[in-house]
This record gives sequence, structure tokens and C-alpha cells, in this order.
Amino acid sequence: MTLPAEAYAIVEGRHSDPFHYLGRHAENDRNVVRAFLPHASSVEAVGTDGRAAKLSLVHDAGLFIGPLPENVTNYTLRANFNGNVVELHDPYGFPPVLSDLDLYLLGEGTHQRLYDKLGAHPMTLEGIDGVAFVVFAPNARRVSVVGDFNFWDNRRHAMRVRGKGYWEIFIPGVAAGDHYKFDIVGPLGDHLPLKADPLAFRTELRPNTASIVYDECRLSPQTGGRPGVNALSAPVSIYEVHLGSWRRKNGNEWLTYRDLAQTLPAYVRGLGFTHVELMPVSEHPFDGSWGYQPTGLFAPTSRFGSPDDFAALVEAFHREGIAVLIDWVPGHFPDDPHGLGNFDGTALYEHANPLQGRHLDWGTLIYNYGRTEVVNFLVSNALFWLERYGIDGLRVDAVASMLYLDYSRPAGGWIANKYGGRENLEAIEFLRRFNTEVFGRFPNATTAAEESTAWPQVSRPVEFGGLGFGYKWNMGWMHDTLDYISKDPIHRKYHHGQILFGLHYAFSENFILPLSHDEVVHGKRSILGRMPGDDWQRFANLRAYYSFMYAHPGKKLMFMGSEFGQKSEWNHDHSLDWHLLDDRRHNGIQSLVRDLNALYRTLPALHELDCDPAGFEWLITDDADRNVFAWMRNGNAPRERCLVVANFSPNVYRDYRVRVPFPGQWTEIFNSDSSHYGGSNAGNIGGVEAEGVVPHLSLTLPPLAVIFLVPDRK
Repeated sequence: MTLPAEAYAIVEGRHSDPFHYLGRHAENDRNVVRAFLPHASSVEAVGTDGRAAKLSLVHDAGLFIGPLPENVTNYTLRANFNGNVVELHDPYGFPPVLSDLDLYLLGEGTHQRLYDKLGAHPMTLEGIDGVAFVVFAPNARRVSVVGDFNFWDNRRHAMRVRGKGYWEIFIPGVAAGDHYKFDIVGPLGDHLPLKADPLAFRTELRPNTASIVYDECRLSPQTGGRPGVNALSAPVSIYEVHLGSWRRKNGNEWLTYRDLAQTLPAYVRGLGFTHVELMPVSEHPFDGSWGYQPTGLFAPTSRFGSPDDFAALVEAFHREGIAVLIDWVPGHFPDDPHGLGNFDGTALYEHANPLQGRHLDWGTLIYNYGRTEVVNFLVSNALFWLERYGIDGLRVDAVASMLYLDYSRPAGGWIANKYGGRENLEAIEFLRRFNTEVFGRFPNATTAAEESTAWPQVSRPVEFGGLGFGYKWNMGWMHDTLDYISKDPIHRKYHHGQILFGLHYAFSENFILPLSHDEVVHGKRSILGRMPGDDWQRFANLRAYYSFMYAHPGKKLMFMGSEFGQKSEWNHDHSLDWHLLDDRRHNGIQSLVRDLNALYRTLPALHELDCDPAGFEWLITDDADRNVFAWMRNGNAPRERCLVVANFSPNVYRDYRVRVPFPGQWTEIFNSDSSHYGGSNAGNIGGVEAEGVVPHLSLTLPPLAVIFLVPDRK
């Protein structure tokens, strides 16, 4: 029997449209079945009425052909594998998976629920259980699914291409838990490394890289963001966590998501934080990247358990009243061979030109934000975490690197935009669409930008020309104030402006004040390690600095370990130094943070107008010689006031006069020099009476300390 070229393309694993040849086809007024079953010794086509027709072996590789019994259209295949007879459904006998509407929306890049269609989805098609696989690879010559279910043989389940490059196949009998990848032949006929699924919902534990079939629909649909929790007027105090190194067990073993659910949410609630921010939980191959080089944006990392386990952790946080933010990384991705790089043999997700498509600092690839399918992929991923896991918000990493075409590039090492400028116009539009979609679908959620430049209107609405983020990290405040507090008090008077400067722009954005993981690595030392002086002064400086932060306009963020004065830099390979809490000084820092969180949550003056200039008034700015500052925080109600006085010198100042708006008693509700926190207990013995025609307080200012006073509510 002379076989057509198509047959040889099938057995050699290079047919670009196997559905055109395999399966049931009309031929000379009869229905003929062609099946490719390597290692089968015989095959029959069996109709639903039980009649069977033997198929002839026409190629030793396992290609069988034969007519169906008369009037039979639906059939199964009965194959003999070395005496083991199995009955199976022909994957080439099923209709397409993607609808015409799916193809239309995918083509224009507006399919908001990409995760419902692409990837691997357990489903029932024509009454048969199996898994539908769909992947975008427009420049590939051939794409096959390989996995546990087909001996990783790229000839057995070649896919068909539809629309603008969406390859699909329904494979009966495949189930959740099966491992798989995509075997791709590039446009030049080159065989690519096996690729993980870009929309895999579960993955193997590194160093293995296969995707795992998982029914993401089993995750109960959520509503990302609970009402009011992320509001500008709400207290937002964030505890930033790296799940792999918060705590460890059995020497140095990771806690699982389920382990963490038993302890971490209660700990965060007990310290009074309102939010937790998880460093990237998307799958990533290299521990040392901390998750910032992800290869599986739709899969919670397998390091700590399954997607169900991660969902249980999120639910545990919510039961404790803690909102959950995750670090999201749409700015770059690694070039690991199983990942998105050169996905179909071309620069599909990245720019082909390395002047646009590769970060020099990180050695990673940059998404092509000008490609509609790439933008659709990223926006859908953001929505996926909000919907499927009920995340309350997304902190977007490295926004500055996205906004500027010349980011960390030498002269001549970048490509200007169409107007000759350095702004990445396509990335700007992507960020605006991302924020528009997130707030449109999940109005109670929020987004936060790690943006380290003076780019305007990062946290202003898109309709007014902004990027549309809910919040922006205040990197300038962090750098200035950490630099100030790290100096010996005798030199601080020469740097007085570093404390004042932040208020010149404090309300230009909706700011978060970040003391993040980036400030306790790469030789920067821990936050405590930056404090000058002897041991007593170091702890006093730290207490004063944290108190200053909580009294400053803006939402708060603190990296794990900082809340008890971690001594050493953060090490992602080890647990935090929990034994330090046996030392009363470290215990005092933890108590201070707990009390600051409580005051921040309960005093409207400290949070209601965090992002409004009406919430702040300088009272003393010119006492550089004594390193003293004073200001008033205001709430919406007239008597919702909190006077803050900071003394960043080691001296005690008595009869220090500060003007206040109301006569009467002002109660000292907080003093970072309290012995409860490890201080010397200098202060105002509960409160002070405002005196004079223009009311003022005569205060005792404790050394290296901050005090809060509030008026009686009359």
C-alpha cells in the first residue's frame, strides 16, 4: 500500500494538522478511521452497537487504517499491546475546544478569562472525561502534548492549530495529577526544548519542570478585596513575608502552606498588622531569585504544597481578618529553556532585539508589551489571582524598569520610542489597562507600584492621565530617612532636611512607606544593624525610627524580622532568628510594633487622612541643633488630633514648648522610651495641661524617642 506524504508526517511526528489525516474521514462513500498507536499489535474500531472492524497496520511505526462498520459514526478503538487489550477513545474524533467567540476575543487580545481556555482543563466532552490542552504558539510548525499518559512520545498527541496560532487537543482519559509539557517544532524545523505550559496551574518541584494537570475550577470563585480594607482612609499596615524563610522546621526544612496556615496568620493578627504581603508565590526555578524570576505565573510554587494548600493559607489569613497582597512580576522573566523565552522558536513573549528584550542587570527577558496576546496573558494572570484565590491586591515589582526604555542601559544601548523619547509607551498602556481591568472587575482590591523614580501620577486614575495604581511605594522617603537615622546624632543636625523633605511631596501620590526585604540584604545590614551608637542607643534609635514611621503620613510596610529587631541580614535559606525574642530588648521592639499597629488602627488621626494634606501640619521644623521635630496628625473630626514629637538626640529636654490647637489636658498615649519597650521611662507621666492664651504644652522629651499625645475629647 502506497502511503501519502501525510502518513509519513504523522509517523515522523512533524504533521502540522493531524486532524486532517487521523480520526474518522469520508473516503469513497465510506467512513474510514486512521489511528496512530505505536507498539500496538492490532487495532479494531468498535461502534456503539458493539460491531467491530479490524484496522490494517499500514506502517510498522503504528499507523492503522480501516473502514468503519456500515452506518457507524461514533466509535472507540480496541488495541492490543503485547496481549494487554485496552479500549480507548480516539483523541482525533472530538470536536474543537475553542469556540469562534474565544478565537475572536483571543485574536483581538481582549479575552479577560484566558485561564478558562488556555492551559490544561479537565472536562467532559461528548460525555467523555479527559483534558483539553490549549497553547499559543503562532510560529510553530507542529505542537504536541507529551506526558505521563503517552510515554512522552511527541507523535501520539499532535495538536491542531486554530485562529492566530492557538494549538488545541482534547485527550480522553487524561486526568488531574498527570504531568505534561509541550513539544514544539519551530518555524525553521528546529526541535525546541520541551516547554512547560505558560498557563500551568500546578508544577513539579524544582529542579523538575513539568506542568501538572490541575482543575483550577475547583477553587471556589472569590471576590478579590473585601470592602474598605484597602481604602485610602483605612489603616493599612503590611507585614512582608518570604514564605520559605519566615520559620523552618526539622532543622532547616520548609514549612508547607498548611503549616504556615496554622501559625503565620495568627502571628500577623497578633502583632496588629492589617495586611500581609507575600513575596512572589508564582513558580520559579531558582530559590535565590526569591520568586522575582518566575516561569509559571499561574501556579503557586510547589515548594510549599499544592494549589489547594495555597488556597487554604489565603483562607486562613482571611479568617484572621488579614488582607492578602502578593508580589506580582510582569516586568521580566528568566530565560530557562523550559520557560517562555523563544517559546515557539521565535521571540514570542519577549522582544527579539536584546536592546528592548533583555535586562542587563538581571539577565532576564522583557515582555513585549506591544503584542496584544502578551498583554492579554499578563492582565488575565492578574485577574486570575484575584478571582481564583481571592487575593486582596497586587504589588507590582520593578515598575520603573518597565516605564523607561533606557532603564539601566548605557548610551546607545537602547531603542527610543516613536517620538524619540525614553518612555516605554507600550508598557505605560499595559499598566493602565492592567489597573483599569483590576479595579473594574474587583473594585475593593488594590494595586501598589514599586516605582523608584519621579514618574508623575502613578497612583492617580487613568482617566486623569495617571497609571491607575491604588498606591505607590515611597522609595525616596525610605532612602532619606534610613540615611538620616543611620548617622550619629551629633551629625544629624546637618541632615535635618532629610526628615523634612518627604513632606514636600508626601501627598502627590497615595504612598506606602516601605521597609522591605530590599533594605536588609546585599550588605546593607538589618534595620537594627544600621542604627548608630552603643547597644542602648541602637535599640532606642530603632524604636524612635519605627515610631516616626507610624506617625508619618502614608501606609506602612515592614519586612519580617524587622518587627523584633533581627540582627543579621535576611538569608532566604534560613529561618528568622526567633531566639532573639528571649532577649528583653528584642521583645521590647516587638511589643513596640504591636502597640504602634494598635494605635495606627484605632486612632483615626493616624490613618484617616494618610493620603490627604489636611491630615498633616508641621509644628516644629527648625530645631536642627536639638534634632527635634513636631507635627500634628489630623482625622476628619475636629478633635481627632494626635501630636507627635520626635527627639532624635540622646539628650533629655525638659520644658520643651509645643503649640497645640486646644486648651485642656493632652494625654501621652505612647512613648517609645517606655521601660515596657526597653527604654529609660523619661516622659510626661501620663499627660500635660495646655497653658496660655495661645495653648502650648511644656513637655519632657525623652532621649532618642517619639511621643504621641491626644487631646481630651470634650
